Amino acid sequence: MNIVVLVKQVPDTWSERKLTDADHTLDRESADAVLDEINERAVEEALQLQEAHGGEVTVIAMGPDRATDAIRKALSMGADKAIHVSDEALHGSDSLATAKVLAKAIGTVENVDLVIAGNEATDGRAGAVPAMVAELLGLPQVTQLRKVTVEGTTIKGERETDEGVAFLEASLPAVVSVTEKINEPRYPSFKGIMAAKKKPVSTVTVADLGVDASEVGLSGAWTQVLEAAPKPPRSAGQRVEDGGDGGAKIAEFLVGQKLI
Repeated sequence: MNIVVLVKQVPDTWSERKLTDADHTLDRESADAVLDEINERAVEEALQLQEAHGGEVTVIAMGPDRATDAIRKALSMGADKAIHVSDEALHGSDSLATAKVLAKAIGTVENVDLVIAGNEATDGRAGAVPAMVAELLGLPQVTQLRKVTVEGTTIKGERETDEGVAFLEASLPAVVSVTEKINEPRYPSFKGIMAAKKKPVSTVTVADLGVDASEVGLSGAWTQVLEAAPKPPRSAGQRVEDGGDGGAKIAEFLVGQKLI
């Protein structure tokens, strides 16, 4: 089974994120960068499927030079090789442009059986790229999964919703996205870290992929960030003094909030 995993380097969630004054894109120097935490789980799921069914795991990342750190993390976990799409023209690309580039990069990998991605990244949180990649590739999509199994040429998954659990399946090849509940990613061993340094990483540009530079970057984006502000601090809430009627007061408050 040949599996492609889409990974992304994102600002550490504990870092303060800032936008540049010039074009309101992320100031990458203002925050530490890490492999997205849900992407780690996507890599782990790919490795577990590889251990069960054999094959090869290829990591694909789109980003600047320092995205190689995220790629090496995935390789040190056990992925076999990687493709790094790096090009100045990509600066400021929106979700649609990102999906176009990733779909083209996937097309350079032979005999892909399965594409795995995190359901959303912790920076943009659009949650749409895996579905758009599937549409561009003309493949079935099975998204937002908490469990994945492969039986022959069929992939099955469980999607947890507020209404319950949905059981989904599709024929391979397919694109799936996973949530943070899918697994607990392994820690890279020292042996894995050393081995990752020797694993092949191909760096390609948009021209190499046959993508017109005018379709990506800020100039090709359908959306634009104008400003950003920190999340407001949480209010102290409403305190109920219990003078023997505390239960009634709480019930009255919940009714007012339309919770009961």
